Amino acid sequence: MIRPALTSDLPQLLEILNAAILNSTALYEYDTWSLEKMSVWYESRISEGFPVIVFEEENKVVGYATFGAFRKRVAYRFTVEHSVYVHEKFRARGMGKELLTELISLAISHGARSMIGVVDATNARSIAFHKKHGFQEAGLLREVGHKFDMWLDIALLQRML
Repeated sequence: MIRPALTSDLPQLLEILNAAILNSTALYEYDTWSLEKMSVWYESRISEGFPVIVFEEENKVVGYATFGAFRKRVAYRFTVEHSVYVHEKFRARGMGKELLTELISLAISHGARSMIGVVDATNARSIAFHKKHGFQEAGLLREVGHKFDMWLDIALLQRML
């Protein structure tokens, strides 16, 4: 079931996020988040009018997705940047697809014209996932991140809405 996230879901979102920080290049972060930081992030998304949705299975949040401003300047207001995270034990079951499909629908309702995915360029699985759902490669930024003692490139993927 996909539904809007509640503040009571934040510990489960935090678990998913922190696993991605510690074990992947899905986020170019070094330090895990606290529940307080996650709460501030969540309240900011909601107050700015952006969605945070969750995929719930058997009363447990196993994935979440959101979008927010691509850039802060007013001329970019019709472009959003999205994130989709699924708990590692629940991947490859179609939950990411369902979350992204709902997120695209919400972005259209929000008035967005374009959705951007910023993906680690070595994450072939995520790039293929995006392409399968109508995103096209829009650019490559070389060595813009550094994590796990490696320089990291990001792929920009875009879907017109």
